[in-house]
Amino acid sequence: MSAPTTYKNATPAPATPQEPAQGPKPVLERLFRLAEHRTTVRVEVMAGLTTFFASVFTVLAIPGMMAGGAAAAVGADALDPAIANAVFIAAVLSSVLGSLLMAFLANLPFVQAPGMGLGSYLAFTVMPAIGVLAGPDTLTAAQVYQMALALVFLSGALFVLMSATGVRQKIIDGIPRNIKVALGAGIGLFITLLGLRQAGITVASASTFVALVDFASWNHEDPAVRAQVLGAVLAVVGFLVMAVLHARKIKGAILAGIAVTTVLAFVTGQTALPEGFAFDLGRQWSDFATYSLFTLDLGTFSTFGNLGHVVTVVLAMVLAHTLVNSLDSLGTIFGVASAAGMVDERGDVVGLEKGLLSDAIGTAGGALIGSSSTATVVSSASGINVGGRTGLTALTTSAMFVVALVAAPLVPLIPIVATAPALIFVGCLMMSQVKEVDFSDVTEAVPAFLAIAVMPLTFSIANGIAFALISYVVLKVATGRRREISAPAAIIGALFVLQFLV
Repeated sequence: MSAPTTYKNATPAPATPQEPAQGPKPVLERLFRLAEHRTTVRVEVMAGLTTFFASVFTVLAIPGMMAGGAAAAVGADALDPAIANAVFIAAVLSSVLGSLLMAFLANLPFVQAPGMGLGSYLAFTVMPAIGVLAGPDTLTAAQVYQMALALVFLSGALFVLMSATGVRQKIIDGIPRNIKVALGAGIGLFITLLGLRQAGITVASASTFVALVDFASWNHEDPAVRAQVLGAVLAVVGFLVMAVLHARKIKGAILAGIAVTTVLAFVTGQTALPEGFAFDLGRQWSDFATYSLFTLDLGTFSTFGNLGHVVTVVLAMVLAHTLVNSLDSLGTIFGVASAAGMVDERGDVVGLEKGLLSDAIGTAGGALIGSSSTATVVSSASGINVGGRTGLTALTTSAMFVVALVAAPLVPLIPIVATAPALIFVGCLMMSQVKEVDFSDVTEAVPAFLAIAVMPLTFSIANGIAFALISYVVLKVATGRRREISAPAAIIGALFVLQFLV
């Protein structure tokens, strides 16, 4: 098997580990084995900062999503700001917890934060289902939110059990190599589309579904249109800054691009200090203690009447959530790590098992404090690309999330148009994985292609994996090659079929 493709200039550390100095090793060297991973403290810290600025948008987007989903589930006209305040604190704390687990349990440079895909699933699928189960005018938005958290916790607990017993590892081993390789390219396109949308470069279109922003509208009479065009222009500038600096082998190119774009956003008036700028977090912490902290509500489900039906629906939601979370994390870790060359001679991600266990514990722990499912975020690739190879990267990002918690009003000052180019640029680099896909065999090529194409086009990593596995099983059976199908691939493919149909 050929060696995985690596990001060009991704590891600026020496080509061979340096001889350790005599005497006790520094604390960070003992904890993270930096020399063994051919990296340095400076590179790891820079990577952690880069990942933070590329990931922080999640804790800003999730509160409105969760509060809005709870409001919609009960037919409320507007979201409850107290729930949004509570979710913000919970989202940041869960990011700190998950990233610390990645740092010290797994020693991997990945970061956990509330997943956008899983958050939207919880807000716009699970919460409405809870509202339907309860009936109209039965629950409050806070109850729906807390019942959804209970389902996330159950999913996380099942996640931990699967990881601790090795079931997840068997699932990973059973996924065909060609699909695994394709995950990197698929995730590259996925985060590219995410970045283009956040930057306002691509916009919704009734006729073509997606279209390019109209740059000719820079002088439009509507200020909102002008602002959108300016944001897209700034994002393009930020992307080009990153690309030029990277091509010139300047370290920290992505972080520098984010900084330049942020400054330009303030200079051009694209972003500004909010009115009533203050550091008072008392109200947010109070709402967090009231609505989020240890407020899981599973008991209310038993009041919905037909207990058998309720148990069936709840179990289905928990299992679906667990499967999607598992494969989302697998796809992200394997795809990003493979593209960065963080694999052994067999093509297996070094430390993957502990990474997945960290992800599982983070999901369960995050639910206890009020967060939607945490996930290993694809924007971790931005830090890995600038050289992050150990848990020190995750520790740095975790520390930055603590800063974000203390200085919450400052975090929104980093505009999305500044962080979106990082996702686009990293997506470009990750596309190098596509040359590792074997397209000579149609039964292997079609599943790999679907993994690459379906992820961005349905905006779901899990959907890409689902289409890949289902088509793989069908093609192998139809061509008389069923012996090549592993049991995990067949079982997961069947479960995805059920999820799509039920």
